[in-house]
This record gives sequence, structure tokens and C-alpha cells, in this order.
Amino acid sequence: MIILTACKNTKEPTITFEPKKETQLILVNKTTDFITIDGHADEVIWQTEPWFNIDQLWLGQPYDSTDFNGRYKLTWKDDALYALVEVYDDTLYDQYSDPLKLWWNDDCVEVFIDEDNSGGEHQYNHNAFAYHVALDGNVVDIAPGEIPTLYNDHVISKRTTVGNISLWEMKIKLFDDTFIDGQQNTPKNLKANKKIGFAMAYCDNDSSKERENFIGSIFIPGKDKNQGYVNANIFGTLLLIE
Repeated sequence: MIILTACKNTKEPTITFEPKKETQLILVNKTTDFITIDGHADEVIWQTEPWFNIDQLWLGQPYDSTDFNGRYKLTWKDDALYALVEVYDDTLYDQYSDPLKLWWNDDCVEVFIDEDNSGGEHQYNHNAFAYHVALDGNVVDIAPGEIPTLYNDHVISKRTTVGNISLWEMKIKLFDDTFIDGQQNTPKNLKANKKIGFAMAYCDNDSSKERENFIGSIFIPGKDKNQGYVNANIFGTLLLIE
């Protein structure tokens, strides 16, 4: 929840974020499989883990399954979180060759990560990350100073597409809020019983100037559902288990 309060010396309200409440808890099993990031679900773990839906309309007009349908699976190893994302999209659209230009208006998977599940504001800081994974594999988020930045070493992915169905396989390294751009940063080692703030989403554009839909994995109450890039309180929670 976000609370607006008035400042004494300005007409602009300050924004206070209440502590995060767990609204979606997903248990994520550890795997001993060697996972090859090749866009193919060949590993045993991908045959046994459940699917979770990407089906909450965050922006845009209502759509049907002939336009978009999405779901994902998760597993983890000591070095990273792994995701398999399956998307039915009747039109894959990438209008900008520059990966740092209006990236959210191209088709892309968006992965929201809050390493310590603390919630709170993260728009221009690394309290949490909102990784936009483009069709070509480039990964974009906004760094402190409002600087669009590539984080291709944070999310390593491969996409394969057959007909209208695309399969993304991802290795997602987790960094905490001490991350500093341009310096040497060490990803966190994962352990059982760790909780991670998490959501998955898809920006869908069928050849318009702007994306037509933004569909997420988390139900967000109220009228303003486009909060993930600012407010980590809306993320679900992953619990890593052996």
C-alpha cells in the first residue's frame, strides 16, 4: 500500500510505502539438473514443475487467448534462479533497434526481482530490479540517475519460437540493494528457505506505436495496476525449498 502525506514546505506529497504483505506465495524446488540455456525445455525439472499463469491485465484493453497467453515455471540452484516462460503471441514486434529506446513498447518479458523480499520503492534505485528481456535477449532496467542501462549479465536468456509460441529459458542472477553500477558486484548465493520478491509480466505490441497490453502474474487491486516498475510491494513471494 502507498500512503500520500503532505510536506510542510512543498505542495508536492511525499510517498510512504508500508511494509510488504505477502499476496502470492510460490514454493520453488531446487534442481540438481545441469540447465543449458538454449530455449528448449529438455531438462527433467521442466517436466515436473508446475506452470504459473501470466494472466492479469495491468494496462490496455481486454484481450483473448488468440492474441496472448502466457505462463512460466521456476527452479533454482545455488548460483541463480531459473525460469521457463512460454508465450503465445500472434505477432512478435520489435520496432526499435536501439535496446535503450522505448524498450517497454516492444514485445518483451519483464522479470521483477526483489532479492530480500523487502518491498518498497525501486524506480531509480536497486532496492529491486525490473528486467525487460527483449526479443533479441537484451536486458534493460533504469539505473540510479534515471539512466537506461543494459543488464545482460544479470539475466541470461535464449528464446526459441515455433509458429506463435515462444519459449524463453532464463538464468537470473540475484543482486541485493548494495549493487553499484560500473563496479564489481557479486551475485547472491541462494539457499533453502530464502524468500524473494517476484513477478513476471509481458509487454505485448501487435505493431502499434505503443504497447497495447501489459499483462502480469500478480493481481493488483485498485485502478492503477502499472506499479511494478516503482513499487516492489506488489510483487509476489518465492520461497526456495530443497
